[in-house]
Amino acid sequence: MESNRRAPGWAGPLIGLVSCAAALGVSLAAAGLVRASAFPVVAVGDAAVDLAPAGAKEFAIRVFGENDKNVLVAGILVVLAAIAAAIGTLALRDLRYGTAGLAAFGVVGVSAALTRPDAGVLDAVPTLAGMVAGIVTLRLLTGRALRGPAPTTSGEGAAIDRRGLLIGAAGGLALAGVSGVIGQALTSGRSAVSAARASLRLPGPATPLPPIPAGADLRIKGLSPFVTPNADFYRVDTALVLPQVDPRSWTLRIHGMVDRPVELTFADLLKRPVVEADVTLCCVSNDVGGPYVGNARWLGADLAGVLRDAGVHRDADMLLSTSADGWTCGTPVDVVLDGRDALLAFAMNGEALPFAHGFPVRQVVPGLYGYVSATKWVTDIKVTRFDRDEAYWTPRGWAPKGPVKTESRIDLPRDGADLPAGRTVIAGVAWAQHKGIDAVEVRIDRGPWRQARLAQAPTADTWRQWVVDDWDATPGEHTIEVRATDATGYTQTAERAPVGPDGATGWHTVDVRVT
Repeated sequence: MESNRRAPGWAGPLIGLVSCAAALGVSLAAAGLVRASAFPVVAVGDAAVDLAPAGAKEFAIRVFGENDKNVLVAGILVVLAAIAAAIGTLALRDLRYGTAGLAAFGVVGVSAALTRPDAGVLDAVPTLAGMVAGIVTLRLLTGRALRGPAPTTSGEGAAIDRRGLLIGAAGGLALAGVSGVIGQALTSGRSAVSAARASLRLPGPATPLPPIPAGADLRIKGLSPFVTPNADFYRVDTALVLPQVDPRSWTLRIHGMVDRPVELTFADLLKRPVVEADVTLCCVSNDVGGPYVGNARWLGADLAGVLRDAGVHRDADMLLSTSADGWTCGTPVDVVLDGRDALLAFAMNGEALPFAHGFPVRQVVPGLYGYVSATKWVTDIKVTRFDRDEAYWTPRGWAPKGPVKTESRIDLPRDGADLPAGRTVIAGVAWAQHKGIDAVEVRIDRGPWRQARLAQAPTADTWRQWVVDDWDATPGEHTIEVRATDATGYTQTAERAPVGPDGATGWHTVDVRVT
């Protein structure tokens, strides 16, 4: 039905925004009953992450860091608000257009929700409930607005009922707010999982590691500590909403090219021999000198032992692991079985895994980038072959196998720092997991390379701190470079390469000003 009533410029956008808010509030409440990832904004965001090319991922991580997901959600909401304002404006002219616009939003949301790898039919419910609420709110607000005096006989449009519209808008916002609060309460109410994590009693390792040697941490202010606190450990993954997996219902299925398929409960996992290991993890998206690397003491079951119990076929060369949210990872079988501390980890730095790092169970495999080794919230491992299956990132342009490259980083001084003249400390970390760091060299202004003093490293699977504490800094602009040599004799190449498809290369360089 068309209308020729005169409306102030704010009326249509207000109707659209309030209708959209009501739709989101109701869908959030429904998602609290189904699952958080079925909330349409999250479902659309997850779909956007899946469809984004590798270059877009690199850009997002480089520019926004660990806030990339928040930026994505904020962007979706901004776009949604702009379209909602347009829908409200159309609805004042012809209600059919506004209704069709909200229905189109519903189609997009349902499609995004149902195409997730772990989707079920119920995942469409939050979007459908929100769409109905949005359409009803749109029609009620439009009806209230058009309740004013009829158009004059001369054909001029009469003013809309502003008071009725504002009262209706307040009601719509109240619906959105109450529904949103209910949705948040239902979602957080699932934190029976939080209680389960808090009450978890961790078993002791079969062979406890000795305390980390004092010489492993040089304790220099501003230098990355040898052990990265859990709160500071980097997080890079595709999950917009952290999976809430109850350890009491968690299972891990090992199947595929095995003699005896295995299914383990969390209780089963805790009964297996427990291994403690110091391992440094690194993301393939870590650029030269980047922050996406950290070291922790992990506790878990030996992954190789679980695979041997299953009886892996000789011609199998890949473990296709799947997380609770459907993300997949391809890990070389030979690496896991070569004797390194490959774990099904359930603890990190003395406490149960944080939710952001894979509670209740994740993979930890030294020497491989996380995208091919470190599946969080792992629930399924298919033993297969690289020529039969592909993991999440491979068809998006990343290499199927990703051994960690030998790298080093300058933590002190920071790039662009202003320093006083005189004795200055240069320090950082270097890593070459499962090979180990044998030497680190530093040079200033392309002068001669000088050996850095190395901290101890308990194993070859961790990073190693280094320091040069005898640089007599003179006034002027200076460039500092670093390179590392691993235990195989390989020295970092100076050639710069981007993070794709299998990790960045090059010397980390910082420029400083001494006064």
